[in-house]
Amino acid sequence: MKAVVESWLDNAIAELKNQGIVPDSVAIAAKVTHTKEKSHGDFASNAALILAKPAQKPPREVAQLIVDLLGKQPEISKMEIAGPGFINFFLSQAAATEIIKTVHQNAEKFGHSDEGKNQPVQVEFVSANPTGPLHIGHGRGGVVGDCLSRLLEATGWKVTREFYYNDAGQQINNLGASVQARCNGITPSDEQWQADWYQGDYIKDVAQDYLDKKSVVAADKQVTAKGDSSDLQAIREFAVAYLRREQDLDLKAFDVDFDVYFLESSLYENGDIEDVVKTLVDAGHTYEKDGALWLKTTDYGDDKDRVMRKSDGGYTYFLPDIAYHANKWKRGFGRVVDEFGSDHHSTIKRVSAGLQALNIGIPETWPEVVLHQMVTVMRGEQEVKISKRAGSYVTLRDIIDEVGKDATRYFLAARRSNSQMTFDLELAASQTNENPVYYIQYAHARICSAFRKMGELGKQVDLQLGLENLELLTLDEENTLMDKISQFPDLVSAAAKHLEPHVVAHYLRELAADLHGYYQIGQNSEDQRWIVENNNLCQARLALISAVKQVLSNGLSLLGVSAPESM
Repeated sequence: MKAVVESWLDNAIAELKNQGIVPDSVAIAAKVTHTKEKSHGDFASNAALILAKPAQKPPREVAQLIVDLLGKQPEISKMEIAGPGFINFFLSQAAATEIIKTVHQNAEKFGHSDEGKNQPVQVEFVSANPTGPLHIGHGRGGVVGDCLSRLLEATGWKVTREFYYNDAGQQINNLGASVQARCNGITPSDEQWQADWYQGDYIKDVAQDYLDKKSVVAADKQVTAKGDSSDLQAIREFAVAYLRREQDLDLKAFDVDFDVYFLESSLYENGDIEDVVKTLVDAGHTYEKDGALWLKTTDYGDDKDRVMRKSDGGYTYFLPDIAYHANKWKRGFGRVVDEFGSDHHSTIKRVSAGLQALNIGIPETWPEVVLHQMVTVMRGEQEVKISKRAGSYVTLRDIIDEVGKDATRYFLAARRSNSQMTFDLELAASQTNENPVYYIQYAHARICSAFRKMGELGKQVDLQLGLENLELLTLDEENTLMDKISQFPDLVSAAAKHLEPHVVAHYLRELAADLHGYYQIGQNSEDQRWIVENNNLCQARLALISAVKQVLSNGLSLLGVSAPESM
């Protein structure tokens, strides 16, 4: 109906142009929004406010002209001019109930669209260094990135999920040295232990498996340990594969999968990094100072130039990032979404400057970047800071093991990604209405229970009969639910467009609240619950709650959260 109302308004605007009231040169496509308050109708448009200036008329006068042109429509019970010139549309009962039929017709595809036209988009997320277990911050990035991928797929984009492994550089050298020290019996409490080595118990596990000559299978290769504690290169290769496998297992437990695992080391092996350096030098975007090679990032808005190659010959960390993103562009990804931790904020401008300096056609707005803030983990009033296994932080696996995948994913998705968040372990594990994921899943299970109850009572479920009697749904609670589920497609579209999965989580909590409120209606009347003596009314209500169940399921799927049939 929203699209229908928009088409009516477009026709009315065209007629105003035909009549010479609005100049032909004015380009405007009517926009209609869902109202926030039912007293303002079902839909509203500010078209008259936009047209008032070019028409040289007061907005309310333009609104009246539009209303007159629209005339009486069977789908609209009332049109109302409000405030400075908004037009509010009140749907007829028959039109309002049409959304139930639409949900049933589209089922799991309700809310989906083809806005992306099957164009390719790459979403990079998590991209943790393979130097230790994934922490809760990686988990937040994993959820946000995966939900973004699901939203983009739901809106018609062809999504490639990619994980970038930083398997080269100083951190990997520190990892190898840490494992070698453990192989040689050196512990963090010994004087020989260096401050930048990794101290978690997992390092001891890696060292023991290396000495035992075990094999590990990572995403793209198998490595068998040599067992020689003097072979630092072999230790480093085994440790990276070992921890990549560990991270893969954590992500699978989290229901996060990737299409591509990209290794930083391949950029060195394939000569991509040297090619980038040569291109930047040849184009005059670099200079040498104090034995180092600098990139003129100030030419592209940075506050100061940045070292690209250090005086010892090693590259700074942002140079491989430039080469990696140039690789993405060359692979044909005209759209890329990067989901990073907030600590990457300063890197973005440097990488962008390098990409522009390459002069290979990359737009200034490419890639799109979503940053997530830190997560504080609490148990009651006490902050949880470390994991025994990791030694210095809370791991993702710790959280999943304690509260489960669904609660972990929902809580990490439910806040705007650029906001700091507190993860309350006790709330996430609770089975109360205060726990939002439990509250939403219980709404889905409650509907499933109603259908089971019909069978227990020996009654048939006839949704077709229900769809034929939707005019019987006249309660305020029923109209509220119909209005709420009608908002879902627009909400999915907006969440994908603005890269904001948290709005889906908020919407589901509101829909669950409306459903639970509907369940409580008429405690002492025929309207009690949904299974009533009047069979036509009963089936109509079942058709309604079945549509709500479908929307709950579709929304939870976008968050990677299950929709249980019983709890």
